[in-house]
Amino acid sequence: MSRSWSARPRRRYFRRPRSPWRRLGDFLLAAAILGVLTLVSARLDRVETRQAAGIAVINDGDSITLGQQRIRLRGIDAPEFNQTCSKDGADYACGRISREAPTKLVAGRQVSCTGWERDKYQRLLAECTAAGTNLNRAQVEAGWAVSYGDYQAEELDARRAGKGLWAGKFDRPREWRRMHGSMVDVEHGGYGPIINWLREIFRFS
Repeated sequence: MSRSWSARPRRRYFRRPRSPWRRLGDFLLAAAILGVLTLVSARLDRVETRQAAGIAVINDGDSITLGQQRIRLRGIDAPEFNQTCSKDGADYACGRISREAPTKLVAGRQVSCTGWERDKYQRLLAECTAAGTNLNRAQVEAGWAVSYGDYQAEELDARRAGKGLWAGKFDRPREWRRMHGSMVDVEHGGYGPIINWLREIFRFS
């Protein structure tokens, strides 16, 4: 007569003790995680929403200066100041004209900007308004800037209407910078905010 399953002898499994190196590795991993969490909590103030206001100096079609604060208009990309485009078979200084557009909108009025990200040049990425006009959106609507993560609908409308840059031929500013050896930063939409957040948290200065 065969023995029942319950009567069979049970095998004993012994858990092998962890080696000292394994324990050391676990300790170092836990210490590293704790260190990262401590660093992040200590630097959260770097990614708080910031506001700036004052009389603006227009640097180019997508960047301004308020006092000591350098600001990049978030979500848009305008031609570089020295960039040229073409229209009706002739070149023209589209970078300079792009700069003139917000200059006319501001016209000495106070500009207010709000944002929390910073780009690789440590400029605040912000939305800016003057007399109730959103400068970021206005630049794209007028065709003197293109979408750089935001304002895709405004870009499409300007393109269909042949406004500004869309009245002729041009290289997107990002591609122009790449062709002329300038550094290219991430777009402001998609994974861009994540990269900017990490850049601020782990910036050792």
